[in-house]
Amino acid sequence: MSDSTNTSMVAQIAAMQDYELYRDLSWEGSFEEYLKIVRERPQVTRNAFQRVYDMVISYGTEEYIDNKKKLVRYNFFRDEVDSGKDAVFGLDIPLMRLMNVLKAASQNYGPEKRVILLHGPVGSSKSTIARLLKKGVEAYSRTPDGALYTFRWVNLGNTGLAGVEETEFPSPMHEEPLRLIPRDWRDEAIRRLGLGNDRYKVRVDGDLDPASRFIFKELMHRYNGDWSKMVADHIRVQRMVLSEQDRVGIGTFQPKDEKNQDSTELTGDINYRKIAVYGSDSDPRAFNFDGEFNVANRGIVEFVEVLKLDVAFLYDLLGASQEHRIKPKKFAQTDIDEVIVGHTNEAEYKRLLNNEFMEALRDRTIKIDIPYITRLSDEIRIYEKDFSAEKVRGKHVAPHTLEVAAMWAVLTRLEDPKKHNLQLIQKMKLYDGKVLPGYTQDTVKELRKESKREGMEGVSPRYVQDKISNALVSDAGEGTINPFMVLNELEKGLHHHSLITSDEERKRYRELIGVVKREYEDIVKNEVQRAISADEEAINKLAANYIDNIKAYTLKEKVKNRYTGQDEEPDERLMRSIEEKIDIPESRKDDFRREIMNYIGARAVEGKKFDWQTNDRLRRALELKLFEDQKDSIKLKTLVSAVVDKETQEKIDIIKSRLMRYFGYNEVSATDVLNYVASIFARGDTKE
Repeated sequence: MSDSTNTSMVAQIAAMQDYELYRDLSWEGSFEEYLKIVRERPQVTRNAFQRVYDMVISYGTEEYIDNKKKLVRYNFFRDEVDSGKDAVFGLDIPLMRLMNVLKAASQNYGPEKRVILLHGPVGSSKSTIARLLKKGVEAYSRTPDGALYTFRWVNLGNTGLAGVEETEFPSPMHEEPLRLIPRDWRDEAIRRLGLGNDRYKVRVDGDLDPASRFIFKELMHRYNGDWSKMVADHIRVQRMVLSEQDRVGIGTFQPKDEKNQDSTELTGDINYRKIAVYGSDSDPRAFNFDGEFNVANRGIVEFVEVLKLDVAFLYDLLGASQEHRIKPKKFAQTDIDEVIVGHTNEAEYKRLLNNEFMEALRDRTIKIDIPYITRLSDEIRIYEKDFSAEKVRGKHVAPHTLEVAAMWAVLTRLEDPKKHNLQLIQKMKLYDGKVLPGYTQDTVKELRKESKREGMEGVSPRYVQDKISNALVSDAGEGTINPFMVLNELEKGLHHHSLITSDEERKRYRELIGVVKREYEDIVKNEVQRAISADEEAINKLAANYIDNIKAYTLKEKVKNRYTGQDEEPDERLMRSIEEKIDIPESRKDDFRREIMNYIGARAVEGKKFDWQTNDRLRRALELKLFEDQKDSIKLKTLVSAVVDKETQEKIDIIKSRLMRYFGYNEVSATDVLNYVASIFARGDTKE
């Protein structure tokens, strides 16, 4: 390959770089220049809670009504930062609670002195929410709205305050530059300079870290207390970008083996190599401020499985939350500014309740329950995200495969209805916003009220994802996975599921697989019926005939016979044969016919033409009637026999093509579904 080709490729890559963004993120200037920035944009001085709250709000919100209750959906949790990779579905109420805590904390109402504890069953998105907040605030710090600044000490070469051959010393905890203004006159200085506005009041709490404090004191002594000369000669302010990978402003603490951890992992440790440079282990410049609390200053620290923390760590955590201070080894209390988010599962939290040593922690935590999803459509979205057509290459996922898996998962999390004469599957449908005759939104509110712990138990999405993966890599299915393959995997896995502790629970989950299979039968029977009755000409003719007859019936007129041209009485037998398909009793037929006529009239008033497909009940009745008329001519039952005549095969091929065109099947899955529904017909299970 020639040099010119190589250069061309490098140039193409280089052209992707955003030089303007690089310049913005690399900005540096004097303390005077920083004060001008603060005057123009006081939000650069926000504390960690204010910044995290504003970051989430910056993505926008949506308000909607669910069961007569106004809810807010925060767009941020769709993971727009990372193209939906960590999107969270169906948890709008817990996320509203979290945002209320962050809002109160950002206004210094108290929650800023607490540990935010995300609590829930395994796999309920606790760590995903923490990860989203970390990613979000990281990305926000790279935007003009989320800009923040820190400083470094410079020109230290002749002062003896930096190491050999070193002239600079960065602020080890990336502190807010306004902390360089001594506390005694900081508030007055901010007031006199007119920093801040109605929306963002500039308020900077706390002192410098021990190393910066040491250099500050030495330089003030050197300049006989001339603060302005010290700041002008030795301070450079720079833009700060939060980064978990670079350990700037974002920390993560994960408990390890108790024998191999100590508090230095949280608060930093002595740098023994630098003792030789500075002469003492009590010199703060010879200390690494690299514990998780140190690096997370100005941002977020996540405590993974926080309740597994050793009691020795507890005091550091309590001080960090309540006082916003940590105690590095051999040094004074050090101020920090960060959001502390921990998460824990149900078992660990129960242990906390019974541990008297953890009482202080309980008192300093705000617990936010993160339950499993109980809304079917949201659960389906989780699996669609992981098993979409783009991600699953070379395999066809048959229609309803992900839906039945989600259905089973949701059913395991629901509590049996105590009243209302409801089946569990009906409760699931009501939760999903479906309308069932005789039940209202008030019913749903009541159901949720009586099920306090709903969503805190059941099967996690991880288990279901693992079983879908098993089905995808199996050799069965001729390149297609179908609902039965996934349901079989789910059932097989129950034998050795580590989180199922009782035979009774295992038995219940197996029974729910049976419930889902029966529901799936109804779904595919309906689809095959619709495919059979998808003869547009025939169904339009049937619809027009029915409308003509009910119009004549309700207006007490006669109807013209399309073939003989004679005026005749409305065809009661035809009308009833359609209405009976959707269980309209004889006593209610007049009401139903008037309802359809009123609907046609309302459409006409709006200047719209009536289309039978826009009325769900009428559409279903017409489809079932046409199916009933056509099923015998198609002889679907013959599919289960070895011999199918040419004429029947042609009709079956038409149905298959409709299943593929309208419902998303491929050749293999359409054949499977037709065979399955044919076997149901052969058993005589269909409703006559």
